[in-house]
Formats: sequence, structure tokens, C-alpha cells
Amino acid sequence: MPSWVSVAGWLDALDIALVASFVWLAIRYFRRTRSRAAAVGLALIAGIYLVARALDLELTASILQGFFAALVLVVVVVFQDDLRRLFEQLGSWWRGRETGTAETETLDQLVRAVARLAGSRTGALIVLAGQEPLDRHTEGGVVLGGRVSEPLLLSLFDASSPGHDGAVVLDGQDVERFAVHLPLSANRAALGPGGTRHAAALGLAERSDAICIAVSEERGTVSVAQDGVIRTLSRPEDLIIELRAAFREEPENRQWWQGGIGLDAAAAILVALLLWVVFVPGSDLDEETLSVPVTVSNLPDDLELESVEPAALDVTFRGLRRDLLVAQRGGVSVHIDAYLARLGRRTFTVSAQDVRKPESIAVVTVTPEKVRLSLRAAKGGDGATPE
Repeated sequence: MPSWVSVAGWLDALDIALVASFVWLAIRYFRRTRSRAAAVGLALIAGIYLVARALDLELTASILQGFFAALVLVVVVVFQDDLRRLFEQLGSWWRGRETGTAETETLDQLVRAVARLAGSRTGALIVLAGQEPLDRHTEGGVVLGGRVSEPLLLSLFDASSPGHDGAVVLDGQDVERFAVHLPLSANRAALGPGGTRHAAALGLAERSDAICIAVSEERGTVSVAQDGVIRTLSRPEDLIIELRAAFREEPENRQWWQGGIGLDAAAAILVALLLWVVFVPGSDLDEETLSVPVTVSNLPDDLELESVEPAALDVTFRGLRRDLLVAQRGGVSVHIDAYLARLGRRTFTVSAQDVRKPESIAVVTVTPEKVRLSLRAAKGGDGATPE
């Protein structure tokens, strides 16, 4: 009987691995978007559709297929910002945050400036640009283009500075702009006691991969917003730990299964397997030759079965690949009705009608076409065995 590897093949395994990677990236992406609830709802409907296709529920599958055809326009409207952000990420994937020697000095200058601003209770809002462009999320601002330094940042947020109420945007080692206006978040529950600066920091973190630092002038605290989440640090000095971790791919002590990464990977593999079972095997007919055991029934009471030659026949089936995979696990047999053995028959011709199988697959050939039964008189019988 063919193994799973021989049926699926290494190309199918590669196909499943690629789709699982795409699904994993999509799951990780939607975890950070504001439309997570809508994405979960669509995923549930898609799951029902896949199950309906796998179980050949034609009415349910047809209704949902028509629903998905009309849903394309709805998805474009609901996920307009998310789709645009996704394409921007794909277009800027080659840009990454890497902490070199010069950038380490930049982070030190930034942290010292933030600590002094928090100590003097001077409000500040600083944006560290990531891979994604920020132009469509920000308004106004004055182009500066100066090197990041502690004195420069302190002067920009001085109360006498005309742009101290806006945000300073840092791109690498440079202060790109200051007095910039950011979009405000509507998530009041996440903001807590934070004011407008914190709403602006969270608003931009919800729409991009930028890191936003907000200094509260009322409490002298430092908050960091990233990936749609804002957190207040226990001490301003802890900012260096946050930034060094953010500028690496993963924190040094983080394991691969933490943060839901392992669960997301398992879910992605399951979704990819389900998609493969539904669409790839379900889209093409295939043929498979299986060794099918012979079963005998309706044997006369005065005869006993000694052997069947051959005990199994090679039967070629045609059907959907997923149905053939199920047939390999059992549920198929060749049935011999031995009623005519009482008249002396020992050789029986096998046809497709004698093969017990699921209705979803068809019999193409049966080899060999004849089966011989070896019989003997049953104990207590008359001992006559017709030839």
C-alpha cells in the first residue's frame, strides 16, 4: 500500500510549507491590526466553507462561495488601511532595524534626553521610524535633518520652542522633522490616565511599525507605544532596555514558542493542510491501485473455507485524491458470494460490482479476475465435497 510520502510527494510537502508560511505571516500581521475582530469573523466563515467543501456539502459550499464573491468588495473597504500597510511592508521589507556602533550611541543620546525630560516633567513625543513610511499618517512638521543628540532634543521640547507640543520624528541617526502632528487613538481603555501625547503615540503605533515614546509632563513618566500597545515604564532608565530589544529581531532570552508564535505556527500548518486536502486533491481526479482483501460470505453450512487464492486482488480505483487517501486506510474489500459452492463451484469471477467501496470512488480494473476457494467438509457433515 503506498505511503503518505508517495501519495503527497515532496512537491506537495513544499507547497504546504509555503502556504503555511503565508498563513503564519498573515496571522502575525492581523494580530497587530485594528481589524482583528473582523479578520477572525472572516476566518470562521472561511473555515466553515472549507469543511463544507471537504465533506461535499454542496448547498452550503455553493451559498458560501457566492457570499465570498460579493465579499471581495467588502474586504477591500474594511481592510483598506491594513491592506495598504501590508503592501507597504512588502515594498520595504529590505529595510530593517540593526543596531550598529553609531546607532548605539544614538540610542544612548536619546535615552539620556528622555530621562532629563521626565525628570523636569517636560512633555515630549518622539517617534522612531521603522520600515514603513509615515507620510500618510503624519501632518505638518518642520524639516530639520540634524544629527540626534541630547542637547538638540532638549531644545526642541523646551517650552519656549514653537514646536514643543508636536512630535519629533527620528530616522536612524537623524532628526528628520519636528512639530509633527500624529493621528490620535480612540482606544481610551488602553490609554488609561494618558493624555493627548499618549493618544498620539498609540495612534501612530496602531497604524505603523514605528516606536513612539511619550513623556508625561503631569507625572514625569515615560511610555512606549509599539505594535498597537502602549506601556508605561517603571523608570525612565528602562527605556534603553526596551529600545535595544526592539532593535533586534528577537530579545536574547526569548524562546520561539513565546508570544503565541508557536501556536500561530501550529495553526498555520493546520490551515495549510486543510487547504491542501480541500483544493488540491479535490480539484483533480486520480487513479490508485490498492491491494484489496477478499472476503467470503454465504458459505453453505456443510462446508468450511480453507483458503482463498489469491487472498487479495489488485484493484485500480478512480476518484478524488482525498477519497483515495481515505480508501487506503481501509473500508474497501472484494466480496465473494459463495452460495453456488453448494453446487460444486470453486472458481468465481470477480467484477466491479463485487468490490465494496465508498460511493465517491469508481473501480477501473480488478486483477486477477478470478478467485478460487479451497473448501472442506464441515465437522458433523456428510463428508461430501463436490469437485
